[in-house]
Amino acid sequence: MTLILDMFEHRSTRLSLVEICTHSGLPRSTAHRILDQLVKLHWLEHTPSGYCLGRRSLGLGGYDGRHGEIREAAAEHLHELQLRTGLVVHLAALEGADEVFLDKLGGPFARTLQSHVGRRSFAHLTTGGRAMLAWLPPEEVEALLGKQLANPVQGRGWDVPSLHRELNRIRRNRGLSFDRGEYANAMVGRILPSVAAAIRGPQGPMAAICLCGETNFATMERLAPLVAEAAARTSRVLSAEARGRRQVPAARRGQAVRTGGRPLASAPSRA
Repeated sequence: MTLILDMFEHRSTRLSLVEICTHSGLPRSTAHRILDQLVKLHWLEHTPSGYCLGRRSLGLGGYDGRHGEIREAAAEHLHELQLRTGLVVHLAALEGADEVFLDKLGGPFARTLQSHVGRRSFAHLTTGGRAMLAWLPPEEVEALLGKQLANPVQGRGWDVPSLHRELNRIRRNRGLSFDRGEYANAMVGRILPSVAAAIRGPQGPMAAICLCGETNFATMERLAPLVAEAAARTSRVLSAEARGRRQVPAARRGQAVRTGGRPLASAPSRA
């Protein structure tokens, strides 16, 4: 169990049965039996794209710790984005079918919005959520949100075909997700446009940066490259930190090092 769980370095890590057998050295039948038990006990989750950490593993603090790393890596870029635009900036992560807010920056206007750190929404209903979903395999999107999309109340006008069309549009638009009126501000009686871009790692989306505020949609389109730039810079910071963590410890343990999702030969042990 330890050999297997140690392979999941990040919340976004997804591994196939073949990869797990290769790097753990366990026979296929043994690995499969242990994986079945880990899934049943919610230490791991089995998705169409492979195995990933389950809610029991994430509940031990690894997920919150990863959130802290993302917030720290994004902090400077969120602050700069807010200063350059004067609008409200959100940082959010994907947790199952939900988008959860990790940070929120803005002036007095930000306090009039209902969003707050820790708030959850179905990912398909938010600009940032759709920005992250666009970088998941279609079958994984359906596995995560199929139940919600089949429910008219939870779907709120979205179904599987319409969501896939929107995610395809986001991918064609360089990963930028737009909404003409997701954030409604009852205090001023206006619909607020928004734009978001995903923070991505080698194995998929890790979080998203979203910009919204009292402006028109044309202005939001003009500001969209700044959002994409902030997300890309944060991605590079997180990737550099991940590489630094992998190199020396993995080599000392004599374990396989993974770079960019590709397995490398096991490093020699340093006695």
